[in-house]
Amino acid sequence: MTYKKRLTTLAILDSIIVLTAIYISYWTVNPTIHIFKVPMLPVTAITLLVCHHLFASVYHLYNKAWQYASVGELVAIVKAVTFSIAATSAMQMIVFHNTYVRALMITWMIHVLLIGGSRFSWRMFRDNIMNKQKNIKKTLIIGAGSGGTMVARQLLSNHEIDLKPVAFIDDDPNKFKLDILGIPVVGNSECIAQTVEKYQIENIVIAIPSLTQKELHRIFEECAKTKAKTQIIPKLEDLMTGKISVNQFREIQVEDLLGRDPVELDIGSISEYVSGKTVLVTGAGGSIGSEICRQICKFNPRKIVLVGHGENSIYLIDMELKKLYQEQIEIVPVIGDIQDRDRMFEVMEQHRPFVVYHAAAHKHVPLMEYNPREAVKNNVFGTKNVAEAADTFGVSKFVLISSDKAVNPPNVMGATKRFAEMIIQNLAKHSTTKFVAVRFGNVLGSRGSVIPLFKKQIQAGGPVTVTHQDMTRYFMTIPEASRLVIQAGSLARGGEVFVLDMGEPVKIVDLAKNVIKLSGYTIEEIGIHFTGLRPGEKMYEELLNENEMHPESIFPKIHIGKANVLEAEALSKLINGLLEMSEVDMHDTLIAVANNKFDFSPVLATAK
Repeated sequence: MTYKKRLTTLAILDSIIVLTAIYISYWTVNPTIHIFKVPMLPVTAITLLVCHHLFASVYHLYNKAWQYASVGELVAIVKAVTFSIAATSAMQMIVFHNTYVRALMITWMIHVLLIGGSRFSWRMFRDNIMNKQKNIKKTLIIGAGSGGTMVARQLLSNHEIDLKPVAFIDDDPNKFKLDILGIPVVGNSECIAQTVEKYQIENIVIAIPSLTQKELHRIFEECAKTKAKTQIIPKLEDLMTGKISVNQFREIQVEDLLGRDPVELDIGSISEYVSGKTVLVTGAGGSIGSEICRQICKFNPRKIVLVGHGENSIYLIDMELKKLYQEQIEIVPVIGDIQDRDRMFEVMEQHRPFVVYHAAAHKHVPLMEYNPREAVKNNVFGTKNVAEAADTFGVSKFVLISSDKAVNPPNVMGATKRFAEMIIQNLAKHSTTKFVAVRFGNVLGSRGSVIPLFKKQIQAGGPVTVTHQDMTRYFMTIPEASRLVIQAGSLARGGEVFVLDMGEPVKIVDLAKNVIKLSGYTIEEIGIHFTGLRPGEKMYEELLNENEMHPESIFPKIHIGKANVLEAEALSKLINGLLEMSEVDMHDTLIAVANNKFDFSPVLATAK
């Protein structure tokens, strides 16, 4: 219905109600009187009609969406009717020197009843008739605080959402058996399963925006015992900034269940070395590289150079950043392979970055076991090319993205990352560039992450494959890892190996179980199959070996490792000879050197 038609309809309806109310009230006070022969009555009716439309306009009774009517709308109706009656009473006194108080009081009551009834009946119709025609899902709200109350209010008023709140759960015993917006608080989080069964709940909304990951994990475990779909409201910071509204529920992600506290950055130190500077990121189209670019752009660099070998991935991050930052940051996409030494020197000379984040690398452990030569060419020689170009053209800071797999590696990928660390550590001895490496473990959501594989297996009906029931890994989210990498860069003095605090290691089988539950299935429905360790895999990962331990952190969640530094000449000669070896010898040499078990005597003798 158009606004004009709606206004006309409400005005006509109110006119009928006003006239009906005044005539009924006069007839009620004196049923024997002939109301059409009372001179005061027509004048009173006309006055009340005019006053009603006037005050209805003042209190916006014709502009409200009555399908969402609540106490505020009722107050507006009472005010409009009261002032209309008061104005009519004043007119009677002025014109007729008398006021029919009883008649006007009855008029007021009938007036409020009929006006309010006409408005609220539409909401009742919407709630009880129209909504029955839709598939309304009974919803349990976890949290009876301000967040849960906001969710309940929006679900009750927004009929576009097919969720109906029927009960609250809250761990505060003072709220038990209270009614909030007509919805009972039925128990604490231990009662979730029985509440779902009792009220036939189809949907659960976790409405505690300040919930820690550990508390969320505990609540999710209870929700996972039911077949109800579980969702969560946005994070507190998103609600406070207005980026997301409270009724924009989202699925719970594995990242939510990590049980880690959010990272607090030293904004001042990061801004000091990034703002207004030129930043170059290799592997800028990858999972970590692209997130580093996103985080860096928040600190307003003068220029950011996106270096990558994959045309499509660089195109995507280039378009994403230009859409957000094109007005204030110069964004330069560069297609180039880090194995191409001349190209890396050319790019470094052209853009003269202040800081370089080297994220480009081959990272897949089993694949690199089958392709050690490619791992060496990319992870060792590629790093050497970019690092030496940075040294040549006076880059202030160079941050290598390393891996926990560089610690006591039984595989080629980890060994080549350790070689990359040794390369920049040797450069740091004589260079004005501050070379540092940052180690961290697995990143949830990155390319090659186990989560997408689990999801595909679940979509196919299972089973989910896990290599070993005792295998554990360290995990953090892409944004957290990227922020800590940037923070570590601000702390660089040259030659350090920074180690990110990855929290507690997580069993892969537990991760698989969580992904299954989050997908709405039981472990029995999907199943878990153990396949055995793949080539080069370790049962447990380490962030530092025994000789690298440093007891103190220099920043929350960032530690310094005391990694061994090899003789520069011997390392250089060894690296240059790698590609001349057979793949078997290359594999064995890489792992022996990375584990400090290689006999350098012949190499040192030759070097001299």
